Amino acid sequence: MKLRVAVLYGGRSGEHEISLRSAESIIAAMDPEHYEVQRIFITKEGRWEPRAISPDPAANLGIDVVFPALHGTFGEDGTIQGLLELAGLPYVGAGVLGSAVAMDKDVTKRLLIERGLPVAEYLVLSRDFYNLGDICSRLPFPMFVKPANLGSSVGISKVKTRDELAIALEMAGQFDRKILVERGIAGREFECAVLGNGDPIAAIPCEILPSREFYDYEDKYILGTSKTVLPADLTSEQTREIQRLAVACYQAVNCEGMARVDFLLETATGKFYINEPNTIPGFTSISMYPKMWEAAGLPYAKLIDRLIELALERDAERKATRFTK
Repeated sequence: MKLRVAVLYGGRSGEHEISLRSAESIIAAMDPEHYEVQRIFITKEGRWEPRAISPDPAANLGIDVVFPALHGTFGEDGTIQGLLELAGLPYVGAGVLGSAVAMDKDVTKRLLIERGLPVAEYLVLSRDFYNLGDICSRLPFPMFVKPANLGSSVGISKVKTRDELAIALEMAGQFDRKILVERGIAGREFECAVLGNGDPIAAIPCEILPSREFYDYEDKYILGTSKTVLPADLTSEQTREIQRLAVACYQAVNCEGMARVDFLLETATGKFYINEPNTIPGFTSISMYPKMWEAAGLPYAKLIDRLIELALERDAERKATRFTK
């Protein structure tokens, strides 16, 4: 019998359009001999079409496993994962805790620091209460200003002056109540894909060569002028280090299934800094998560197979766990 896979896509976040592209790529890669795909589209207003998943496990007998292709808020932050747990459905990717933690850049950094992992200096602000003079006295320019809970570089600005900082804080505050301001790292950008549950492994890392000031939303998804180098031009020692840090980050924030970990390599010091993990990385035609695994010998279709296997393995472990006396 074919495995019935529900692909969840769309959603209420600012990454709605990216989700559509990821879902189409995932569905196209699924072997029709092995999978029966059920599309579940979530509109920008939050309507489900069709209404196919219920918190009542008995109502979900037509679905064997769910593949969330939802990026950002209400999809990558633990909310959908919580619904799927209540529904008793296996699903691809991190669980409720890992998803929620990895989405919040502040909480992620705190956990990475607790594990002794390298992150750039940063401040956490409320969009309603901050002091420009205090920020400027504590961090040097350039700085990066980010919403704490969003992905795909939505709402992120690189600022070089106090006036630019004020504008960037106002923009980031449109997307989240909590804002991060980070010290800008002058150097190179890298990504490393991680796969697995209890014993995760890292793929061959790639380097991102932005065509703009940094690898922002337009550079990623609109202009198409950024370039990637795969495998990354690193020494074998640097490659091992970035893979080690990627797995350590993955485990620190309780990821499962998959994640892409982003890095900065500071030119002045030669030190890697972890930027952030992404628990539902892009699966579009230009996305680097599947490309990194393909470079490591795991083609796109086989990667989809493996992610579904990991989801089912975790579900079997959950079913072996007692939740009552």
